[in-house]
Amino acid sequence: METGLIQPWDTAPGADDLFVPKEIEDMTQKVLPHYDLKVSGIRLVTAKPDKGGAIWQMETDKGSHSLKLLHRYPARSLFSIYAQEYLVNKGARVAPFVRTKTGQMSVEYGGKLWIVNKWIPSLAPVTKIDLQGSQELCYGLGEFHKHSQGYMSPKEAKKSSRLYRWPKAYQKILTKLGWFKVVAKLYSDLPASQMILNVVDKYEQQAREALQRLENSPYSSLTARGEHHWGIVHQDYGWSNGQLGPEGVWIIDLDGVSYDLPIRDLRKLITSTMDDMGVWDIQWMRGMIEAYHQANPIEPELYQVLLIDMALPNEFYKLVKEMVYSPSTFLTAELNDLILRLEKTDSTKWLALQELSSGLMGGKSK
Repeated sequence: METGLIQPWDTAPGADDLFVPKEIEDMTQKVLPHYDLKVSGIRLVTAKPDKGGAIWQMETDKGSHSLKLLHRYPARSLFSIYAQEYLVNKGARVAPFVRTKTGQMSVEYGGKLWIVNKWIPSLAPVTKIDLQGSQELCYGLGEFHKHSQGYMSPKEAKKSSRLYRWPKAYQKILTKLGWFKVVAKLYSDLPASQMILNVVDKYEQQAREALQRLENSPYSSLTARGEHHWGIVHQDYGWSNGQLGPEGVWIIDLDGVSYDLPIRDLRKLITSTMDDMGVWDIQWMRGMIEAYHQANPIEPELYQVLLIDMALPNEFYKLVKEMVYSPSTFLTAELNDLILRLEKTDSTKWLALQELSSGLMGGKSK
């Protein structure tokens, strides 16, 4: 940080991530005078050392607020900031901004943007032990997506969009599955290599079929409607970023939002939930989709793309994708066991998807 630009920082060996360097702490004292707030207390609540970001909770003469150091570069952060302000104005349950003394939504310091938001009281994770919690998350996600429709990125912001990138992303997964096969053969003596070789052809075929289905689906006609039609997705939505608060689910940590088809967030939430459960539960999945559909109706063509995205071997790819960086330390007996577990889960996936393909909400669209 000799240049004054914020960079990722190291934490002490064995220490948790709840640490920022003194230089960052000192920067907060340069940023806060831009706001008409008298701060009586401030505490670090989370940090991203590997990215160079952090969040503090502050007690002020005007109530509790958060101070956030956004880790992305300023033009990209502006896209998220304007999106969040758009959502606030639409009535979405996201934290409103506290503007600076000159009316700005952010302060640039250390080569990054800093923002202050009102602290939402009494936020708590939804329950994971029954379907109701998942449905609450899905309904809140649907509300979020519906409110985001119409957002248009200002010229000064660096637009983030994944809307038109699905075929390329599918092809990337297909290509890397081929790489995994090559690496497993080269490191055939490692504990997980044979397991990967036993299953990778199956997942490669799943990826190939998903790509073909996507190319023959309504995807192109849906995306042709444009980014502002669909609005934004969260990209990292789940039990930590969607929490129960006043009047429903509040969406937090919006700095990674991007234009995309809304069902991408829903797919990630469903597939990660099924992976955690160890079984693709058709009633649970249908309940999640119905809850989302109530808040933001899913048209049949979009539902078709949702099913295709669930058919992609997302779970296997996510589990083993890091192997190409350090095969000798990654292809362990533990990974072997994780793949065995995934195989059991995947064996229940296809009957569930077949039942879901009979129609949205059992064939009854609202």
